[in-house]
Amino acid sequence: MTPERRKKITKALKWLISLAIAALLLYLSFRSVKWEDFFGGLKECRFWLVLLSMAASISAFFLRAARWREIMKPLNRNIRFGETFDGINIGNISNFAFPRAGEFVRCGVISSTGKLRYDRVLGTVVLERSWDMLTLLVLLAAFLLIKWKDFGNFVSQQMWKPLSESLSFSLWWIVAAVAVALAAIAVLIYRTRKTNKISGKLSAIVKGALQGFTSAFRMEKKWRFLLYTIAIWVIYWLMSYLTMLSLPKLDALNASDAMFLMLVGSIAWAIPVPGGFGSFHILVSLALTMVYGVEYNEGLAFATLSHEAQALTMILCGVISLVRIARSNARRSGR
Repeated sequence: MTPERRKKITKALKWLISLAIAALLLYLSFRSVKWEDFFGGLKECRFWLVLLSMAASISAFFLRAARWREIMKPLNRNIRFGETFDGINIGNISNFAFPRAGEFVRCGVISSTGKLRYDRVLGTVVLERSWDMLTLLVLLAAFLLIKWKDFGNFVSQQMWKPLSESLSFSLWWIVAAVAVALAAIAVLIYRTRKTNKISGKLSAIVKGALQGFTSAFRMEKKWRFLLYTIAIWVIYWLMSYLTMLSLPKLDALNASDAMFLMLVGSIAWAIPVPGGFGSFHILVSLALTMVYGVEYNEGLAFATLSHEAQALTMILCGVISLVRIARSNARRSGR
């Protein structure tokens, strides 16, 4: 078997495993659903609010594209907003095919323009996603600190404890082991970078990525980056709130409840399954059931509306960007 064929088989197996996990989570989410009640809840939906949520989602894509461009400006000021917007959209749609592939695909969208090397673009993506993860953790910590009485039990008993108990030892040991392994690999690559071709290539990629990562320190208007980040997370909250308001049976919930559901949903989207299918449905519906005592069917109706509205928006924007790039390439080749 050739190395190329082995690589294709490995990718296919990873995709099938991710798809199987997503299917299992979807099955676990919907297996006990009372379908009459579920569809009854959807029939009562104020769909105009869901459409507003989708519009808010599109504005978040614009803001993410603008923020990403700010990061790349110190590396090349000629990066256009349209290019970063297409990169964000095509990256989003790629995640439905294979989880987390979108981050690498959008790097390819920018590097294909010839304006920036792939490794440098990758560094900017690592910076952006790291910042978002930090923002999520800060928001979650602050929210739980203020609202621990209401929400802390769900996080500790329904999310962290079951995960810890499913393993024979503490999760912190896993974190420590991974950190030590990564450090050992980094040292090995560094020491053999001049004598081993693979280590040399990896070292060059890491160097380029670090140049992209540190581009944040050379941004002319850092306040824009912070402003974009705040606006993006406000819109994420607004999307959750609008979808929550669209279901009459959730009228008793308020803006802070929408914030909690947004944070749970953000964690669910980060789980490596295609397009967040299954993980989003089960975590968000459990949050509504365990924390608020909402009937599971109603919680699942909210999770389904919230996820599918965002997924549809991502797909539509992704298709538009693919068409834009195809037409641009056709014009270029026709010259």
